Amino acid sequence: MGIAEGCIPKVAVVTPGTFPVPSPRSSSVERVVENVTHYLTGQAALWIFGKAEPGLPVAEMREGMMYFRYPGGDKHRYLHLVSRKISELAPNLIQIENRPRSVTFFKKRHPSIPVWLSLHSITYLTKPHIGASELRKHLMKADRIIVNSYFLRNYVVRRYPILNSKVEVNHLGVDETQFICRWTPEGEALRQQRLEELGLTGRKIILYAGRLIPIKGVHHLLPILSTLRGREPDTLLIIVGSAFYGSHRTTAYVRKLFKAAARLSRHVKFIPFVPYDQMQAWFQIADVVVVPSSRNEAFGLVNVEAMAAGVPVVATRSGGMGEIVEEGMTGYLVRPDRIQADMLDRLLRLLGDPELRRQLGEASKVRAERHFTWRGTAERLLRMYRAYL
Repeated sequence: MGIAEGCIPKVAVVTPGTFPVPSPRSSSVERVVENVTHYLTGQAALWIFGKAEPGLPVAEMREGMMYFRYPGGDKHRYLHLVSRKISELAPNLIQIENRPRSVTFFKKRHPSIPVWLSLHSITYLTKPHIGASELRKHLMKADRIIVNSYFLRNYVVRRYPILNSKVEVNHLGVDETQFICRWTPEGEALRQQRLEELGLTGRKIILYAGRLIPIKGVHHLLPILSTLRGREPDTLLIIVGSAFYGSHRTTAYVRKLFKAAARLSRHVKFIPFVPYDQMQAWFQIADVVVVPSSRNEAFGLVNVEAMAAGVPVVATRSGGMGEIVEEGMTGYLVRPDRIQADMLDRLLRLLGDPELRRQLGEASKVRAERHFTWRGTAERLLRMYRAYL
C-alpha cells in the first residue's frame, strides 16, 4: 500500500499485560519491545501498552515513546482498556506481542485497522495454552505475522501452509554498545578486576544465564560438571537466574538443582535473578557460555549477548539457535539427544585451549555486531511497516 509522503507509521504495540514496560525485571517479550522501539524514535509514532505497576504513571512519555499502563491481573479487562485507548488514538496498525488470541479480539473491535502478530516463541502456539484449530483461527485473522527466526517461520508454515505469504522473519539483537569485548585491553582489565572482587581469580568460568525451568536444560549441566572438574579442577559453573522473571521464588525443580549441586559446592555457584541491564558484568568474566535448552527455542537472546561480549557459546542445535551460533566459528552446537556427552566434549576443548576461546570469542563479537543488533532489528521492522501501510 505504502505510506503517503511525509507521513510516518502510527503503531499501537500491545504487550501481554504481564509486566510493565519499560522494566529491568520483565520477560524477554517486553525487553524486545523496549529495545526495538528505542531505535524507532522519530521514525514512527509508537504507543506501547503494558501492565500497571505502583510508582509508574498510567501514561508517560519517555525518550520519545508513549507508554500506557493498565492493571494486568484480569487479562480481559486489560484488553478492553487497551482497546478503548486505541479507539482514541486511531493508529494505522496494531501490533500484538506473542498472544494469538488477542489478534481476534482486536480485529473484532477495530476492523478497519490492520493487526499484526509478533511471535517470540512456540509457547503460546501449543497446548496447554491453545489447541491447533483455535490457533489456526486466530493466526488466519492476522494481517502479518512477524517471527524472530526461520525456525519459528517454518514451524508456523509447516502447520498452516496457507499462512506462508503472511509470515516474515526479523532476527533479534543486542545493544552492542553495552558489551565490552573481553579480548580488548579494556575488557581484560575489567574482567580481572571483577574476578578479584568476587574472589574468583584463576577460575575457568562457565556461565549459564536464564530461567531455571526444565525446558532450559539446566539439569544437564551438573552431571557434566561432575566429570569436568576431574579434568579441569579450576572450573566454576555460575548459574544466573531464577524460576520466575524478577523473583527469587523457588520451585521443586530449583530445589532439586540445589540438592544435586551440594556435592559440587566448590565448582558451582547460584546467583538469583539479575536484571538484564546488569548482566554485562557476568558475561565479562565468562570463559564460555552454555545454552543447554532441551526444547526448541525460537531464538535465545543469551546467545547474542554472550557473542557481543566476545564469549564463545556452546548451545544445543535446537530451534533458532543454529541461526545464531556458527559451528566451529563462534562456538559449538550439540545434538539435543546428546547434550551431556557432546557439551562435555566441547567444554573440555574450549577450557583447555585459551587461544581457541579467543579466536571464537573475537569472531562472535564481529558476528553479533554485523547481524544481531537492535538497530538492525528496528530498521527491518520499519521497512516492513512502510511496505505494508
